[in-house]
Amino acid sequence: MPPRTPANTHWTVPVSSSPSVSTPAPAASTPVHDPTHAPTQAELLDFVRRTAADTELIESLPLDPEGRTWVRLEGPGGSEAWLIGWPPGTGTGWHDHAESVGAFLTASGELKENSLTARLPADGWKTLELTEGVDRERRLPAGKGRAFGRHHVHEVLNESTDQHAVSVHAYYPPLPQIRRYSRTGQVLRLEQVERPADWQ
Repeated sequence: MPPRTPANTHWTVPVSSSPSVSTPAPAASTPVHDPTHAPTQAELLDFVRRTAADTELIESLPLDPEGRTWVRLEGPGGSEAWLIGWPPGTGTGWHDHAESVGAFLTASGELKENSLTARLPADGWKTLELTEGVDRERRLPAGKGRAFGRHHVHEVLNESTDQHAVSVHAYYPPLPQIRRYSRTGQVLRLEQVERPADWQ
């Protein structure tokens, strides 16, 4: 997912279906929707896996010790894709990607994903009490990732105290919005809805 606040670096890097290193461009581009073929979760996962294997591309991402850095990639079939650097101790907070399906994979370092197995109502609520047993935790070392469906609620963390992590993410359709939540125990509260203009 795109970083919540502006970081020091934001580039666009073209990545074909066979990822190769490209020179970063100074401005972001908007992917074109391909109405004839919407990428599946499996295809997005395959894309992030192949992109993460491009060592030269992964190593080209500037890393900042204080905040996340990111590069916009060209995903398959008009999907939205990102290469994200995570300093030690950083995370996303709880959020979802609305109607988009997605996939992400750790290219270096290790990330942790906390997620909910419950599907939340799309709209019309501000506070929900979660039932017991809906929490899942995944450790995602380099080379490990996952795909997910619509309305997937999760948070992603780099819990290392001294090592950056780098990951590749892809979403289809391109993110229409991100809903951010706070959580206290089993109570989840909708705090903010972000639109593309907030992170482009």
